[in-house]
Amino acid sequence: MLHIFIFLLHLQIEIKYFVLKFIFMIGTLVNAAAVVVGGTVGMLLNKSMPERFKTIYFQAIGLFTIAIGISMVWNMQNIIMVVGSLAVGSLLGEWLNLEVGVERLANALKKRFKIGSEKFSEGLITSFLLFCVGAMTIVGAIDEGTGRSNEVLLTKSMMDGFSAILLASAFGIGVIVSAIPLLIFQGGITLLAMSAASFFTPDIIQGLTSIGGILLIGLGMNILEIKKIRIVNMLPALVVVIIVIWIYNAL
Repeated sequence: MLHIFIFLLHLQIEIKYFVLKFIFMIGTLVNAAAVVVGGTVGMLLNKSMPERFKTIYFQAIGLFTIAIGISMVWNMQNIIMVVGSLAVGSLLGEWLNLEVGVERLANALKKRFKIGSEKFSEGLITSFLLFCVGAMTIVGAIDEGTGRSNEVLLTKSMMDGFSAILLASAFGIGVIVSAIPLLIFQGGITLLAMSAASFFTPDIIQGLTSIGGILLIGLGMNILEIKKIRIVNMLPALVVVIIVIWIYNAL
C-alpha cells in the first residue's frame, strides 16, 4: 500500500513538472501556431496568383531574405571564430552530405503525404532559418525558460505569422511544416534555459546570429538563382560556432 502511495505521489510530481514545462513554452507554442496559420493564409493566396506575379514575388522574397541576412551580420563580432566555424561546419556538412539527405527526406514526405510542391525543401529550410536563427529566438526562449517573460516570443510570433504569409505564398506547404523544427529548436532552448540559462552568453547569441545571417544571404542568392549554394551542408556551422565560442570563453 505504501509503495502505491509513493508511486502516485511521484506520478503527481511528474505531471506537475510536465505542466510547468508546458506553461513555460506558451510563447513557442503560439509561435508555431502563428506560422501554421500564416502559412495556410499564404497558400490560399498562392492559388490565385498568376505565374508572372509569382516570378516577381520570388524575386522580392529573395531580396527580402538577403536584406534580413545583412541586418543580422551587420554588427558581427568575433569574426575569426565566425568564419572558422562556418568553414569547419560547411566541411562537416559536405562530408555528411546533408543536402542529399534532406532532399531524400523531403521527397519521401512529399510522396507519403502526396505533396505536389516543387519548392518544399527550399521553403522548409528558408523558413526555419528565418524563424529560428536570430537574437529574438535565443533571447526570447531564454526569457521564457527562466520565467522572466514571454513577451519577446509573442512579438516574434506576430512577425513570423506575417512572414509565413509571404513565404507560403511563394514556397507552399514547406513553410507550414517548418513549424515542427521551430517547435523542437525553440522549445529545446526554452527547456535548456530552465536549468542552464547562463550558457547562452551574449557572445554565443551574437555568433549564432552572424552565422544565421550569412546562411540567409546565401539562401537569398539561391532564391534569386544567382548561384546555387549548398546551404543545408552549411547548417552544422550553427553548432560549431556555439562550441567554439564556449571553449574560447572557458579558457
